[in-house]
Parts: sequence; structure tokens; C-alpha cells
Amino acid sequence: MNAVIGNILTRRSVKKYKKDLIPKEILEEIIKAGTYAPSGMNRQSPIILAVTNSELRDQLSKLNASIMGKENFDPFYGAPVVLVVLANKQCPTYLYDGSVVMENLMLAAHSFQIGSCWVHRAKEMFETEEGKKILKSLGIEGEYEGIGNCILGYSDLPDLKPSPRKENYIYYID
Repeated sequence: MNAVIGNILTRRSVKKYKKDLIPKEILEEIIKAGTYAPSGMNRQSPIILAVTNSELRDQLSKLNASIMGKENFDPFYGAPVVLVVLANKQCPTYLYDGSVVMENLMLAAHSFQIGSCWVHRAKEMFETEEGKKILKSLGIEGEYEGIGNCILGYSDLPDLKPSPRKENYIYYID
């Protein structure tokens, strides 16, 4: 089987992580793959916040959980790395551009045997005053919308099996 197709077919969302850190060289390769995602008219509207600082990671987790209405819950499932993808709303394709970045990040992670999961509520996180303050403290200005939180780490689960594909997923028109 083609390696890329194999990677696509075997990647699963991981919701339990070991505390082990990802080597910087591997993390940089994963992030680089995200920057090569296609974008509308090659505008490259997304940006990636690579959060490895445990205090900021925990602050983002708490903010995400508060949006869910939960306390004492880690929506990042213990993952030590959060790659927040935001995209510039001035670009008409920003939502799609950021979504493709998320997919590239998850597939690249899987190619290194790093677990990943797309955690939602990034949009809501960075619409809050706290979220806006975080972006400002990082020197990020402009009309950015949170697209997703790509959590990364070494899986602490046995190999996950795929769910069956639904019927009528594909319609061939000859």
C-alpha cells in the first residue's frame, strides 16, 4: 500500500496521552508539514501557535473546558503539546485553509507515531477576552479566528481500530 494512503487509513484520534515530550526536531517537522497545506490563492491565511509551555497549555485547557461548561476536565486529554491553528478572516477561504492545516498536522504526527486529536472550540476560545489577551501578549494582531486545537503526544492507548465506513459514502457518476 502507498505510504501516504496507509497513513490516512490508520490515523485515529487519541484521547489519552503519556507525559513524554515530543523531541523538538520531530515537532518542527510536524509543524512544517502544516505550513505546506494548500490555501486559497496561496494566501497562507493560517498561523500556528506551537504551545509546549505547560502553563499556557493548562490555561488554554481550562479556557476550553469553561466553554464546554466543565470544571476539573482536561479537553486536551493530557497531551503535552497543543498546536492552535488560527486563520485570517480577511481571506475568503480562511476556514478551509485552516482546516487543511489541521489535517496536515495530524497526518504528519501519525507518520512519526505521534498521537493527535482535533479539539474544537478554538473559535470560541479566542473570541473571549482571555483569548484575545493571550494573542495580544504573543504579538498576534489582526482578525484571526480559531480553527482548531491539534493536540499531540505519545498515545497511552492500545492500537485504535477504525469505525466501519457508512453505507452510501461514495456515489460514482460515470
